[in-house]
Amino acid sequence: MAEHSFELRTLTFIDSLQPQLAQYIAKDNRVYDPAEYDSALLIEIAPAMEIHTMIDIALKSTRARLGSVVTERVFGLMMVHHKDQGEIKEAGNAVLRETGLDENQRSEVNILTQKTIRSIEQDHAIMFTGLAKGNMVLAGESVFILEATPAAYLMIACNEALKAAEVKLIDLKPFGATGRLILSGTESEIDSAADSAIRILTQLNDMRASGSGKQLA
Repeated sequence: MAEHSFELRTLTFIDSLQPQLAQYIAKDNRVYDPAEYDSALLIEIAPAMEIHTMIDIALKSTRARLGSVVTERVFGLMMVHHKDQGEIKEAGNAVLRETGLDENQRSEVNILTQKTIRSIEQDHAIMFTGLAKGNMVLAGESVFILEATPAAYLMIACNEALKAAEVKLIDLKPFGATGRLILSGTESEIDSAADSAIRILTQLNDMRASGSGKQLA
């Protein structure tokens, strides 16, 4: 495949899917559900249908299982997962070899919104609960909202937030023109989660800018 035939928007390695995120993915999944603590690889590209070439390369090269596929008008997203980190890293490296790309040629993360609402009112909490797939936002909790593009980066932001703090995953949209992440919990835990989410996105941008770091090494 020619190097210039598509845009590599996101390439992100997740070392260990946290339980809430693994189960959140499984709720709407139509392929193979990830297990808690599986490793995962997300690739988002444009144009959308080229994602099927990436899936084909990853599955033929490794024992990775296909977890998610989203093909919209412009962007395509895939996630593969496996309990063995080596299989997932090799899936990513196989895609890079076939396309002639380096992982740091992915797009920069652009944070559009980062907002914390403290001690949320009941009516507002009920509204957020309406977006949830299991967890409820309760009056008096704090809520963290993060929007970014490319959208798929919010998967790793969510995972790092869940590693760092005892918070609840309310909503996650890792595809489309912009992505959205909503978490709730106590004020101190939300602050820790927010710091970790922003930190990993900053690290990925720094890695991309320097060209020195490798997720898939």
